[in-house]
Amino acid sequence: MTRGIKNRQKAKNKNKAKKRGEASSSGPQIPVKVWQPGVDKLEEDEELQCDPSAYNSLHGFHIGWSCLSFDILRDTLGLVRTEFPHTMYFVTGTQAEKYSWNYIGIFKASNISGKRRELLPKHGSSDSMDDEDSDSEDDSEDEEEGGAGGPTLQLRRVTHEGCINRIRSMTQNPHICASWGESGYVQIWDMSAHLTALAETEIEGVQGVDAVQVPLQKFKHRDEGYAIDWSPLVPGRLVSGDCNNNIYLWEPTSAATWNIDKTPFTGHTGSVEDLQWSPGEPHVFASCSVDKSIAIWDTRLGRSPAASFEAHKADVNVLSWNRYYSIGFWCSINSISILYLLMLLYLIVLSRLVSCMLASGSDDGNISIRDLRMLKDGDAAVVARFDYHKHPITSIEWSPHESSSLAVSSADNQLTIWDLSLEKDEEEEAEFKARTKELVNAPEDLPPQLLFIHQGQKDPKELHWHTQIPGMIVCTAADGFNVLMPSNIQNTLPSEPEISSITS
Repeated sequence: MTRGIKNRQKAKNKNKAKKRGEASSSGPQIPVKVWQPGVDKLEEDEELQCDPSAYNSLHGFHIGWSCLSFDILRDTLGLVRTEFPHTMYFVTGTQAEKYSWNYIGIFKASNISGKRRELLPKHGSSDSMDDEDSDSEDDSEDEEEGGAGGPTLQLRRVTHEGCINRIRSMTQNPHICASWGESGYVQIWDMSAHLTALAETEIEGVQGVDAVQVPLQKFKHRDEGYAIDWSPLVPGRLVSGDCNNNIYLWEPTSAATWNIDKTPFTGHTGSVEDLQWSPGEPHVFASCSVDKSIAIWDTRLGRSPAASFEAHKADVNVLSWNRYYSIGFWCSINSISILYLLMLLYLIVLSRLVSCMLASGSDDGNISIRDLRMLKDGDAAVVARFDYHKHPITSIEWSPHESSSLAVSSADNQLTIWDLSLEKDEEEEAEFKARTKELVNAPEDLPPQLLFIHQGQKDPKELHWHTQIPGMIVCTAADGFNVLMPSNIQNTLPSEPEISSITS
């Protein structure tokens, strides 16, 4: 975000007239002021304006009621997609005004346009270029690949009793979804018919009437909850946690039935807020709670935690286990070339090294990163801690394509992206300032690991990286969804021609 004049067009026209009547000069330019949320204040004649050059892609949309939770569905459109426009499939749940108005939304967003931008602005050698040429050049730079207009939305709805607290799609079979409702029920749904219908039509808007569908299975907790997660290693294995401090294990007995052990996992003294299966151990999962702790569980060792430690000084709201190219990813590949196989083997080794990293976010805005290999005396070593956010952390997720990157959303209306591999480098900063002619003065007190700040959404609740579109993030908030791809997010994946042998 940058500061801007409210009536920009009037100021622009006035500036044009002034420049045409005066000789061009090489006087110093006024530096652009980077807006710091919670630090800077707006003057009466100022407003915040989004800088489109900071994004390769940025779109917003709404499906009706606000949604507290959603998930991105793995599709068959390509394992690694880099060319615009993009198409995505989602499943979400509403927070409607009335109990009976809620539904699960299965929708397709197509024509998500964008443009790959240069990390550094290009400056012309001539200072006497007139504004008309400059304006036309800016317009051409703003044109996005994928055609005019915003995303095209197609939506199908399944009625749901009460608000949906959280919803998750199974990694291996994305048409199977689990929903956590305010009624206290966790329900499993088969959305294959709706996904097939969306794939076969291009008609925009709501498709048909709200479907009344019977879930494959449902289980009543003693209280409502939010925590739920599918295993990335064992198809159909699920854990669900509630506000009554209990966690239940779902074991699949067939493709459409589950056995839920009536004896819960206990150990937390407060509401279980989030759950995450290990990306490398099929029997191990982690949980976090309002009791300020994180617990590590092994389903083979009974119903008590294998380890538990105080992770924050406030309620622990969310956690994310680094699933950088987890086993579930490899299982989605049917055929590969020898060259690509060698790269995959390298990534598998790297994924094993980072699968011990657990990130968590708390009610006081703190973000912590722990290395579970250094678990000692009931606690894991903190390898990084950030207190940039001053309001509750609402979502946190490691990037599936960059092992050291993660995204965070907070009740301070910010979505931030972090890269733990970055360090302050004065020589590099000096070179960058020279290349940009010091047009932007970055704040000195920002952590060097803070890579990007996205604003514009009200009360963001949950975010996810798209596992098949590197650098793409989707976030839901009280005022709708944002789809964004920051221009400074780089990835080490090969380009499309190198992976043409992959069949999704």
